[in-house]
Amino acid sequence: MKEIVVISGKGGTGKTSVTASLAFLGGSDLIVADCDVDAADMHLLMKPVNSKKESFFSGVIAKIDQDKCINCGKCADICRWNAIPVIDEKYVVQPLDCEGCGYCALVCPVQAISMNEQNVGEWIISDVRTNTKMVHARLGIGAENSGKLVAKVKNEAKALSDKLGKKFIVVDGSPGIGCPVVSSLSGANLVVLVTEPSVSGIHDVKRVYELVKKFGIKAGCIINKADINLDKVKEIYNFLETENIELISEIPYNENFTKAMTMGKTIVEFDPDGIGEIIKKSWEKIKELAR
Repeated sequence: MKEIVVISGKGGTGKTSVTASLAFLGGSDLIVADCDVDAADMHLLMKPVNSKKESFFSGVIAKIDQDKCINCGKCADICRWNAIPVIDEKYVVQPLDCEGCGYCALVCPVQAISMNEQNVGEWIISDVRTNTKMVHARLGIGAENSGKLVAKVKNEAKALSDKLGKKFIVVDGSPGIGCPVVSSLSGANLVVLVTEPSVSGIHDVKRVYELVKKFGIKAGCIINKADINLDKVKEIYNFLETENIELISEIPYNENFTKAMTMGKTIVEFDPDGIGEIIKKSWEKIKELAR
């Protein structure tokens, strides 16, 4: 089994559209994993059904037992996050502000504060329309520990792939370089960088590749909207050559991407002889690189 992770460094490059197209082409040969848990949207194109859901618990949050509390205010005084205001003459923990450090529980003279494990979201295994399964997740509003939820999604995808004997796992990673991306990259065989010829696109793909290099993972690159700025495309060429990154394909700007999304289809289905053909060739090249 080979794990292919698609990342972008920034949002808006077409990463998820490309990933969904690769998943569609791979069909029953692969497991799909949506690791963009902060803003998951692969389900819009993969149309999951028969979903099995489980809560995900990670980190702790303070809770004050009002029957024990003597309103001394020591917890509020010590909280550097200002997470314990007075509401209706009682000290109350604000869940979105609490960082779970536990300092308030240590200073409480009557042990009225407990640190409780929090439910930060859920992870899901679903059947999808490509005759395979997708592992995805939803992070709760304002919840943290997205990196740990990504790790859970990846581990479940690997276990499912081993159990079902799949050839590939295709992972839709998060944009940026934060904890979710680090977690997405762990254990990958190939990283596909999706970028665009813009100042921010080039800056961010260079930044995220610095992270990829630390993992020692082979990388390839897809340049999306490749005809909107030819000078910036040349800059991307130079970067790829310098870093020995394989150019997988160049995709011209095309409004069919948007039209396909509004119809809940991948570009491969919507435009099979145009952009879809480029994606098909990209998938063949990606499989070769992963091997």
